[in-house]
Amino acid sequence: MTDYNEYRKPLPMDRGELYEMFGTDEPDFVIVTGDAYIDHPSFGTAIIGRVLASRGYSVGIIAQPDWRNAEAFRRFGRPRLAFMVNAGNMDSMVNHYTSSKKRRSEDNYSPGGRTGMRPDRAVTVYCNRIREAYGSVPIVIGGIEASLRRFAHYDYWDDRVRRSVLVDSGADILSYGMGERQTVEIADALASGLDIHDITYIAGTCFMTGSLESVYDYDEIESFEAVSSDKRAYCRAFMRQYEEQDAISGRRLVQKHGSRWLVANPPALPLTTQELDDVYELPYTRKPHPSYKEHIPAIDEVEFSLVSTRGCFGACSFCALTFHQGRVIQARSHESLIREAEILTKLPNFKGYIHDVGGPTANFRHPACKKQLTKGVCKKRQCLGYEHCRNVTVDHRDFTALLKKLRAVEGVKKVFVRSGIRYDYLMFDKDDSFMRELVAHHVSGQLKVAPEHISDNVLRLMGKPAGGLYDRFCQRYMKVNRQLGMEQYIVPYFMSSHPGSTLDSAIELALYLKRTGQRPEQVQDFYPTPGTLSTCMFHTGLDPRDMQPVYVPRDPAEKAMQRALMQYFMPYYRETARKALIKAGREDLIGSGRDCLVPAARPQNAAKPKQAGKQERKAPAGKKTQNAKHKTRK
Repeated sequence: MTDYNEYRKPLPMDRGELYEMFGTDEPDFVIVTGDAYIDHPSFGTAIIGRVLASRGYSVGIIAQPDWRNAEAFRRFGRPRLAFMVNAGNMDSMVNHYTSSKKRRSEDNYSPGGRTGMRPDRAVTVYCNRIREAYGSVPIVIGGIEASLRRFAHYDYWDDRVRRSVLVDSGADILSYGMGERQTVEIADALASGLDIHDITYIAGTCFMTGSLESVYDYDEIESFEAVSSDKRAYCRAFMRQYEEQDAISGRRLVQKHGSRWLVANPPALPLTTQELDDVYELPYTRKPHPSYKEHIPAIDEVEFSLVSTRGCFGACSFCALTFHQGRVIQARSHESLIREAEILTKLPNFKGYIHDVGGPTANFRHPACKKQLTKGVCKKRQCLGYEHCRNVTVDHRDFTALLKKLRAVEGVKKVFVRSGIRYDYLMFDKDDSFMRELVAHHVSGQLKVAPEHISDNVLRLMGKPAGGLYDRFCQRYMKVNRQLGMEQYIVPYFMSSHPGSTLDSAIELALYLKRTGQRPEQVQDFYPTPGTLSTCMFHTGLDPRDMQPVYVPRDPAEKAMQRALMQYFMPYYRETARKALIKAGREDLIGSGRDCLVPAARPQNAAKPKQAGKQERKAPAGKKTQNAKHKTRK
């Protein structure tokens, strides 16, 4: 069998490799990234680099440079056209710190899982070093860190509102979203001789200007100074950003920062199916650059997985996908995914198992409704959420057909779906065909779903469906398992301390878990990351949709209590859960009664349980999460 990589080479990481691949010692573009370089389409640096190379541009990559001096940024010399900078697949602060602001002990995107390979606020630091090395060289920033911080934003780690990262970094252009379309437009404009300060017209980009005289058809939102001092102003600005996140109906927004304005052009159009196929079928080697001598854990999550879609209309308040990928689903063709599956079967370590076929939400394969393709997404209504829109098209036939085709690929033994399944969308489908197909062929013993909570007030603020629907889903899932003679589990994700969650809410969830026999081993404490509706609530204490006050658990002691109640059954958490029950006036739940959560006597020698995952959710497509297995109530 021919080695898949026999004729494929990674993008260059030094001048020798640059000359060998492109026949030049002066690259058109240098990409600086906070991740180790893995030449796989699950990593933004690989995608952007390959897209540029496919258009005839020479590209060099500086991965995880030593940011303490400028010398590391001179590896390729001054690029002919521009530097392109990203922090990596994660925001650098999320990469470094847990939700309790403690330093992480591992970095899956670095060789050997080592920490300390990138700085805090990597985009800003890298740009400052590039300026030190090359002065006024053009710099374009992108990736998740730049995308979610493009406006003035609340920063959880500083506990204050920070300026746009475009201001702090001193870059020339910010590319937000997934970036392929605008990257090519920027590259072509620079190659044509256009000065980077004149590239102000590209959708999906932001720039700074000292005057709005030449900026047309815009709406001005509250300034950095206003949103820094007035939380209601922050809410108003956030909602405008949130509502204009659409390529068809979105407006150009400007936000003043001191004497200058940030100008955010409307989002770039989503890629067509053919364009998405083309991106994922570029000649990736699908493995880390050969210069690395240590294993990079992030490849394990995606090595034998397929990215099927982009975008999500799920409307989870705590998820930043809406602000980055948008709500319009973009799907790859069956033919492209089958070709990639055939490539997987040729990889040396492939054992016959495709670990995942998914994306942000595995069972979304088409836009929520046809209107989105011509008129854009609704500004004041969500497709799903606590209450779903009746116009949502619920249809799993395309996904079912795709999975059947992938199962039939020679060399494939099993195809799993491990990306999150949106269970409410599945429940709205009256046809059981997909549920039966999923249970029979595509669950690896446990199905991952995210009810997140059980209190209806919390679920409403989370943008999650009412709690009763999750129970009905569990019953339907178990019924199909029984009919097929199978015994498989549901792995639910629950979240503590989300805005709106009180001790009473946490107790309600704990009682539900006990009643249904669920014992989650992995619990996520709410993490206020940039760009989410929930983070706006956390910062302001208001729901920006209606300006109504929202209770926000901030005290570390209370947050610990809410978390402990979700794992009341573990000896380590019993004392904290007992304190929570006493504080809430629920001593009736302490003791040995049938409904009691914790015993009256303090347990001895309770060791802290090991947590299943080091990184925060959500996991990329293909990541195998390790959670408690539990049967749902039959």
